[in-house]
Amino acid sequence: MNATVFDVAVIGGGLHGLSIALNLSRAGMRVVVLERAWVGRHASGATAAGVRTLNRDLGELDLALESMDMWHNMAAIVGDDCGFNAHGQICVADDISNFGKLQDRVSMLRALGYTHEEIIDPRELRQLVPMMSAQCLGASIARNNGAADPHRTIAAFRRSAQAAGAVIREGFGVQRIERHGQDWSLETGIVGVPPVVAPIVVNAAGAWSGRIAAMVGDIIPLKTRASMMMVTERLAPMLKPVVSHMGRSLSFKQSDQGTLVIGGGLQGLSNLDLETSTVRLGTLAKGARAATDLFSCVSDIRIVRTWAGLEAQTDDKLPVIGAAINASGVFHAFGYSGHGFELVPVVGAAITDLIVHGSTRRAISNLTPGRLIVS
Repeated sequence: MNATVFDVAVIGGGLHGLSIALNLSRAGMRVVVLERAWVGRHASGATAAGVRTLNRDLGELDLALESMDMWHNMAAIVGDDCGFNAHGQICVADDISNFGKLQDRVSMLRALGYTHEEIIDPRELRQLVPMMSAQCLGASIARNNGAADPHRTIAAFRRSAQAAGAVIREGFGVQRIERHGQDWSLETGIVGVPPVVAPIVVNAAGAWSGRIAAMVGDIIPLKTRASMMMVTERLAPMLKPVVSHMGRSLSFKQSDQGTLVIGGGLQGLSNLDLETSTVRLGTLAKGARAATDLFSCVSDIRIVRTWAGLEAQTDDKLPVIGAAINASGVFHAFGYSGHGFELVPVVGAAITDLIVHGSTRRAISNLTPGRLIVS
């Protein structure tokens, strides 16, 4: 049975895998994306699509800031703005303790030279979010942040990757990775399907990335997230920024279609073996309560759909981006822990730098696999 040979095999057809394939293909490499289900099946298709630098961990902040610049130029990258609206992201506080945390963070950022976050008072908060009912003491804001359309983003990155020459194979779950000389052989275990052979492999397998990493000798502990979301019936325009709450699990935005999309990291049930995620309605109700406490005007609207998506979470809740420790020619890009959507364009560029040039100027020094490897 003859193998099919490429320069790079990318495992995982989520947005990060597509971004990596796009960048590598534009760099002149023959790339195949191997996706066990279909493109965007799990985290990428279940995301709230926040494009956020607000409240980012310092370990990934510089990378997120570069990625934000890319989002503001997205149409030039993939031929579509991906529905990105930069109406800002706001984190509100309704007690002194939590407002103090927001103020302390902005002061810390200023001391380090960052200016992307500001504190706003209740008056400006009301101007930006007039429908808010709670008495908030103020908020922090990142004015150039916003949100995008996840399905437009998936379609745009797929279309651009294929136009650049990338091959996408759906229904191709990698079951075994073996070294053969200078190459890696990736097998599905499906009768009649030849292995894919490539000298370079990128592990962008999302919630299953720990299993892929273990196949090449990198043991990286991961938890599985099943972040839950809900969407409402369509309403008249009432909200432009994305609103979160310091101290409670809430992300609250209105889509271009008028629906409210409500999340915030509340967790459902996950099963990697069955590839399923299940909503826990009792837990999700906490998000609904946080939303109605801030916006009493939505108390009687209907929820039309709920869902959860599977993704990987690292111990420090920062992604793993960089060369494998125990396998030459393998690179990891996973573990975004609920905040990977905004990083999509820059991670594709950073992994391409590493593969094509052997190094990158992009700020991944805090994110390399070695910090989490179990020896």
